[in-house]
Amino acid sequence: MYPFKEIEKKWQKKWSQASIKKSFKNSKNKFYCLTMFSYPSGDKLHIGHWYNYGPTDTFARYKKMLGFNVFQPQGFDAFGLPAENFAIKNNVHPALSTKKNITTMKSQLESIGAMFDWENTVTTCEKDYYKWNQWLFLQLYYKKLAYRKKATVNWDPVDQTVLANEQVLSDGTSERSGAIVEQKPLEQWFFKITNYAEELLEFKNIDWPNKTVLMQKNWIGKSVGASIKFKVENQSNYIEIFTTRPDTIYGATYLVVSPEHPILSEIISSDRKDAFDKYAYSSSLRSDLQRTDLNKDKKGVFSGSFAINPINNKKIPIWVADYVLMSYGTGAVMAVPAHDTRDYEFAKKYQLDINQVINSDNADLAKEAFTGDGTLINSEIINGLNVKEAKSQIIKFIEKKNIGFGKTNYKLKDWLISRQRYWGTPIPIVYDPDGKAHPVPEQYLPWELPDDVEYKPKGTSPLGTSKELIERTEKIFGKGWRPELDTMDTFVCSSWYYLRYLCSSLKDKPFDSDIINEWMPVDLYIGGSEHATMHLLYARFITKALRDIGELNFDEPFKQLFHQGIITKDGAKMSKSRGNTVSPDKFINDYGSDVFRCYLMFMGPYDEGGDWNDRGITGISKFLNRIFSIIQKPTGESLSKDTIAIHKALKSVTNDLNNFKFNTALSRMMEMSNVLVSCNTLSNKDKSIIIRMLAPFSPHLCEELWSQIDSNGFVFDSQWPKTDSSLIADDNVKIGVQVNGKVRGTVCFSNKTDKNEALKIAKSNTNVSKFIKNSEILKEIYIPGKIINFVIKN
Repeated sequence: MYPFKEIEKKWQKKWSQASIKKSFKNSKNKFYCLTMFSYPSGDKLHIGHWYNYGPTDTFARYKKMLGFNVFQPQGFDAFGLPAENFAIKNNVHPALSTKKNITTMKSQLESIGAMFDWENTVTTCEKDYYKWNQWLFLQLYYKKLAYRKKATVNWDPVDQTVLANEQVLSDGTSERSGAIVEQKPLEQWFFKITNYAEELLEFKNIDWPNKTVLMQKNWIGKSVGASIKFKVENQSNYIEIFTTRPDTIYGATYLVVSPEHPILSEIISSDRKDAFDKYAYSSSLRSDLQRTDLNKDKKGVFSGSFAINPINNKKIPIWVADYVLMSYGTGAVMAVPAHDTRDYEFAKKYQLDINQVINSDNADLAKEAFTGDGTLINSEIINGLNVKEAKSQIIKFIEKKNIGFGKTNYKLKDWLISRQRYWGTPIPIVYDPDGKAHPVPEQYLPWELPDDVEYKPKGTSPLGTSKELIERTEKIFGKGWRPELDTMDTFVCSSWYYLRYLCSSLKDKPFDSDIINEWMPVDLYIGGSEHATMHLLYARFITKALRDIGELNFDEPFKQLFHQGIITKDGAKMSKSRGNTVSPDKFINDYGSDVFRCYLMFMGPYDEGGDWNDRGITGISKFLNRIFSIIQKPTGESLSKDTIAIHKALKSVTNDLNNFKFNTALSRMMEMSNVLVSCNTLSNKDKSIIIRMLAPFSPHLCEELWSQIDSNGFVFDSQWPKTDSSLIADDNVKIGVQVNGKVRGTVCFSNKTDKNEALKIAKSNTNVSKFIKNSEILKEIYIPGKIINFVIKN
């Protein structure tokens, strides 16, 4: 076995001393390669981290050898619940535990042998970073993109904090703690991401996985339709509804309003109030996802009031049901049970009218709603029109009558950034004695996170326990002033960190726009698909907002996105919160970093991941040791078959690397090594190709081998080898051989073979020879590359 411990330690030290990673100051032929940074919430990296960082570094090293100026930074997403909960569990201040964990994780990351630029790093819990989180908040605040309002929020009773909708699972539980999420009214800070809803639906200039694009589009949820006003009977009030199907308005047989709708205080009849109060309370205990679950039993209560359908003046009942959300549209819908599955189920349950207005041979309203296309019926002014034409005509009609208008809605909600936890960026807002909010002037940034805090969760913001923070606020702003006690969602940290990497040492501003505009967007971003509707969406929003503020001249943060697969353990996702992580340290100690990273890449397709087992790691170890032995063979002339095997492997490996197919690239090099293991000598040129081809996968070993055959610089300062196509061109041709026009066999030979030799080979074919033996050949026909035909005398 080659001395991997000695080799890896030696070359990591040499790379660090030579500073080969410092390249970002030159943006010519730039390649910004980035992986999602890690949470220092536990004391060690696990295999899942390696699966993210190792293969990405292989691709980055390959790009460097192609001549690209590669910038590959690394950092730590150090604020937030994971780090705080780790500190609480281990009874240590999160600042201390986080710092210790970062030191350990950095050491582990260096053992990967990656080209991480540690001089340009980001640690989000440090003041020189979160100061600029606060600067970002203030820029959005001044542009009216940050605001405060009272809202019903998702409350995690275990972690004692607010959750974004994206952090609540479909079963109504917290994605982190697993607790049933409660609904709780609180004053909260929001970022107005909805201002960018339409622009966030545009993906034409970026190369992202279709799955992720679709997830974001579905989350944004664009709906084109109409807003229509229904008058409440015997009142001056109107209920405004939004519908994507205004063509079905003649089929509206009742209205449904959300339990939170403000008009209910005026339309709930006295005899229905007790029933409504009970229903509203039970609804308040359910999350939005639970309420809109299509499989959920639809329940509601009658308000006791009626509305007037403005298109036909018919009186229809007003119901209250929690499958309608106050946060989407207007908080009210017109129910058309004949043509909407959810409304149909509700109407059947409460015996409400079902009026068909779309005609089709496939409609069977006795069994289910008809939701397909057809022609309009029972709809006076649009009878006989198709759905598309009817929508257009109804919108024109309601606009003319001033009872509604065409409208576009989005499911996307504004980004809730308030968190009632300690370990995060303090929101730079203070309140005067009258309770009015004021931004903290930039001269006081960073608005520091205090240390004298009881940070264990108690259901209120921990910053409220800080005497220093209260005194600081009154000293600067005056007696009776108080600080904002919530901290920011940690997704604010990761929404712009890719900008800070390029300017991490700047003291007077978050980044240098000139440098940023040269180097951005990130050319390749690798991370998990689970961030599709959180981090990735937020980063796009912040980039566009900073562009509009005048700081950036580009629209998207990440040009190309690739999702690595998930490493599981016994079928479950490997994560610290599940307690099923596997540390890479033992394998690195037993086999070396290069073997371990190659084994991770060999497990299967990079975008699929797999269930962890270590049964095949010895095979990778044997492969790298075989390469080590092959390069030790005497230098001399290579046999033709060996050189051909090398170039065939090189062609495949190059193609596979371009497509992130690390596993098949390694397979091709293994096949090559099986051929070369029996050679007696290899030329220095062929040895050079082998080493450079393997170098991105096994950087330490190949740097050592490179030093043995070429002492001029590092292997990663050399060029990626070029395939000699003349050596591997497939010049053989297979053609059929006929006897009297009937195919009797096939032969294979070089397309450079002359006619006489081709005929000779054809005659020697076993089956053909049976038919021409002892027969007189009258004519021999040879059409190169197509056919040979022997005409014989019968």
